[in-house]
Amino acid sequence: MPDLAFPKLPLLASLPPFRKKHRPRVQGQVTALDVDGATLRVVQATPHGDRISVTRIVAQRLEFAADADRSDPTTLGTAIARALDQLGVKPGPVVMGVPRAQVVLRTLTLPVLDDVRELASMVHFQIGKDLPFRMDEAVIDFKVRRKITPTAPRAELAAKTDASVVEPVPPPRLEVLVAAVKRDVVEFYQQTADLAGLKLVTLGLLPYANARCVEACNVAEGDQPVALVSLRPDEMNIDVIAQQTLLFSRGAPVKAHTDSTPVPDAVAPEPAPVADEFADAVTIEVVRSLHGYSGMDSQNPVTKVAVTGATGQERAVVERLSKRLAIPCSVLDLASALELTVEAAEHAPGAISTIGLALGVHDANGLPFDFLNPKRPAVQRDLRRIRILAGLAAAVALLVAVLGLRQILINQRLNIQSAVDAELADAKSKQPIYQKMIRQATTVDDWVKGGHNWLEHYAYLSAILPASEEVYLTSLAVNGQGVIHLSVQARSGEILAKLDKQLRDAGYIVKPLAITPGADRYGYEFRSSVELLVPDKVKIDLSKVKTPARPADDASLDPKVARKGGA
Repeated sequence: MPDLAFPKLPLLASLPPFRKKHRPRVQGQVTALDVDGATLRVVQATPHGDRISVTRIVAQRLEFAADADRSDPTTLGTAIARALDQLGVKPGPVVMGVPRAQVVLRTLTLPVLDDVRELASMVHFQIGKDLPFRMDEAVIDFKVRRKITPTAPRAELAAKTDASVVEPVPPPRLEVLVAAVKRDVVEFYQQTADLAGLKLVTLGLLPYANARCVEACNVAEGDQPVALVSLRPDEMNIDVIAQQTLLFSRGAPVKAHTDSTPVPDAVAPEPAPVADEFADAVTIEVVRSLHGYSGMDSQNPVTKVAVTGATGQERAVVERLSKRLAIPCSVLDLASALELTVEAAEHAPGAISTIGLALGVHDANGLPFDFLNPKRPAVQRDLRRIRILAGLAAAVALLVAVLGLRQILINQRLNIQSAVDAELADAKSKQPIYQKMIRQATTVDDWVKGGHNWLEHYAYLSAILPASEEVYLTSLAVNGQGVIHLSVQARSGEILAKLDKQLRDAGYIVKPLAITPGADRYGYEFRSSVELLVPDKVKIDLSKVKTPARPADDASLDPKVARKGGA
């Protein structure tokens, strides 16, 4: 297969550079598919450096049931998978194209913008007024045709001598071709490819694929526009092309009676239209389209007409066009122009769109239109809304942080409270012990505050008091004022009188005794309460006194008796 390379075109080179490249070329072999009526046309191409090699062109009839709905992606996808299996083709990346009848084409004139996203935003804004369907249902892509630089006529400039009144030259503009297709159409091709087990990487535009193939065949001479007429069994398409740029495109259904005479195409199983009726109908549509184009762009008239297709009526159409038009008309010889093999040349006339898809997808920037990956506008940012949302987000974050800190502090306090509660419970369990210790400590403090060694007084009193056979103490206490309180039990009143005298002789100040009868079980008939004041001059010397001897039957120190409460 031949290697095809194309020089940079001056018209395309003059376009402004975009800041961001789109749709880089597909690496490796790519397979282009086109459904032409009931025929599947397949073209495979492989890049070799800067050149592209067409390696295979085949066609296969699609098998449908009698009552099958060909508009159903499941039916079409199954038929495509079966046809590829019959051809023995195992495609990798796949490219397909949308026909002209399903695309809305508009030409816009826009300001020059360097950023393709900003240009896409302007395209979306302008094209929305002309679409026959809603914007949210559309997939929009575009191609910059050329840069228009207005200039003032020289005669007018020469006539104006006053430079201050010379009108300024308008700024340059961009001529942009916009293509819009319904989203349902794009989803149809995606679902069809998925059900056929194919990896669809690009969904192009068939008229631009025709333009790419015409440029590869070098049909035009220089910058002259060429009209390409593509014939199909039930429709015709005419594309006016100049320098790989689509200047005009129109498709029209062509209805004609058919006969059963086979046509010289290896996979033309469909009945061919009657030559005269079909050729006449096509000729009328071509002439009508060329008149429409000349009314739109009279500066670039069509200089040549090329006819292609696999209907078998191409030469009849050329003969009629040659009689109606004053420009050369011929059948496009793809086999010679692309130097195809005999096997590929057999199917090439009906596969011009497929060949253009396979060649275009390997270009540096890919196909000019790709409805799977259209040029998208920049995201419009509402700064006021962004600030509000940012403020709300900051407030929420601050609230969350405050709540989190609050919960941490609460947890810390709860842990402290738990520890204090545990200490309090432990302290409550030991409260009786603490109270006893407090009382004991209070007693000791009182004794210390009295300024006397009360234990010495206790020992001294034990020594000077009569023997226990006559009297014994039932209690001894010292108050905060240093007064000793004694409660005694005596056998007789004389013993209590003796006790009063002994205490006074010992140096104590004794308040009058209050003697009351009160016998106990041991035979001590009288009891009395004694209060002793300790003068500062009292000097106690325990070495000079002797404690009375204990009775012989004293058992107070016996542990067994003490445990039983004996006296």
